[in-house]
Amino acid sequence: MKYIEIDEELYGYIASKTEKIGESASDIIRRLLALPAVEAVEVQQPAVTLSQPSLEAVDASAAVPSTPEYQPNSLPDVDEATTTDYQFSDAQLNEQKGAVGRFLFALYSLYQQAPTKFDAVLQVQGRDRLYFACSKDALLEASKSSNPKEIGDSGYWVTTNNNTGKKQAILTEVVKALGCSETAAMALVAKALP
Repeated sequence: MKYIEIDEELYGYIASKTEKIGESASDIIRRLLALPAVEAVEVQQPAVTLSQPSLEAVDASAAVPSTPEYQPNSLPDVDEATTTDYQFSDAQLNEQKGAVGRFLFALYSLYQQAPTKFDAVLQVQGRDRLYFACSKDALLEASKSSNPKEIGDSGYWVTTNNNTGKKQAILTEVVKALGCSETAAMALVAKALP
């Protein structure tokens, strides 16, 4: 494995293109350049990962699951061509302060539109990190620096100390957990967290 040094602007761009929780910098660049994915092979040195405290390190020797870790609550498969009924109000989105405000607003909007399915967010988590819980204390127990915030009055809590790229990845996983296709999820997240 080779190591390279990149400037902050390029790092931010790569981090903003994260699509899956725990995705390595190498995987992101391969996807952006339309290069084929490399099969997990045993390496002597750790893989290059984005080394920002708010991004999780990826162990190259760890097995990467081929399907998401969460199990939607018996939600039907959604055709990739199908669009979603989930929507965000442009006016209300624009009233939110910063990425955290927009992130919380988007999550609460999804909760209001699908309260019976929203329990699926509890399955969206990092390899070693809890993103959602039903109490502030549960998130603080998992990480003292999680900066938990309640999602409106839903009774669900989310960690908010991630950068915008990670928030985009988390929100994408949430929308998919609620039954949307990857394409629809990415379009909705791009609107909420540009």
